[in-house]
Amino acid sequence: MRRLVRNPFLWFAAFALWFGTLWWLSSRVNHVPPGLDFRFSDKLLHFGYFFGGALLFSAFLFRFNPSTPRWGRVLALTMLVVGLTGALDEFHQSHVPGRSGNDPADFAADLLGAFCGALMFRKAHRMIA
Repeated sequence: MRRLVRNPFLWFAAFALWFGTLWWLSSRVNHVPPGLDFRFSDKLLHFGYFFGGALLFSAFLFRFNPSTPRWGRVLALTMLVVGLTGALDEFHQSHVPGRSGNDPADFAADLLGAFCGALMFRKAHRMIA
């Protein structure tokens, strides 16, 4: 099991699954889960989902050089990839009937979630080291 966790492609596969789930969710009419229908709950959901995506992508990058990680590069690449994913998601939502997309506040929540997720991974990376 430990060997599997050390394989960077496991983390990339998990990120790809995360991306596929995001695409599927964005292709559906927006339904907020019961109990999460308060003001700005969609921003919280964006933040949390992109936080998770950033954890997965950071783990993927980390596994290539775990002994001396270049944290600036991990943060920058994670922000770039997960940020572009957020932009693509917003664009995609604008073409789905019943959805609205290109919301700057949603994109900001995506970026903030990605940033916090990458920072959290740096703090917790020893769990997969």
